[in-house]
Amino acid sequence: MKIASFPYPFALKLDSPRLSSSIFLLVFVECMLAGVLLLIVSLFSATMAANSERTFIMVKPDGVQRGLVGDIIKRFEQKGFKLVAMKFTQASVDHLKEHYKDLASRPFFPGLVQYMASGPVVPMVWEGLNVVKTGRQMLGETNPIDSKPGTIRGDFCIQVGRNIIHGSDSVESANREIDLWFKKEEQVNWKPVAAPWIYEEN
Repeated sequence: MKIASFPYPFALKLDSPRLSSSIFLLVFVECMLAGVLLLIVSLFSATMAANSERTFIMVKPDGVQRGLVGDIIKRFEQKGFKLVAMKFTQASVDHLKEHYKDLASRPFFPGLVQYMASGPVVPMVWEGLNVVKTGRQMLGETNPIDSKPGTIRGDFCIQVGRNIIHGSDSVESANREIDLWFKKEEQVNWKPVAAPWIYEEN
């Protein structure tokens, strides 16, 4: 009669009902463990994907001329978002027409493009959980008169034609605008040491 060896302190006969039950139990436990691990990996991946959402923020010429770049960066940093790309540049008219192409049919489009090309701008990419929606809330309404105190426009500007900052209004718009202004190699992937103090570990 053959004897099967297992990593247990006993040996069972191959034709033993006890052996069949043990194998079934072992397989069942392994399947359960695999399922739990898969669930943990899925939840972790979903959390990481949510935390790595990116938005496009740009300080307009009036914001640059008034020296508000540092104040705006400070607000996003203090909120807990991560800066992954930034540049100081003078955009061309053609580049700005492409950026604002969704507004091309509006009567204010030519003036908007001319104004945006009148001075340097500071485009940036910020990363974090729900950063697109939260970033828009931080900016305030397009018209500063409708913006609440505490928002960037509510605190720093008065007139809609000088509302100092642009922010993506959706994840899709953010992706398009980021690709328009930054190359992949210009976007830095890094992990702040403060991350565990901003996001709880699940």
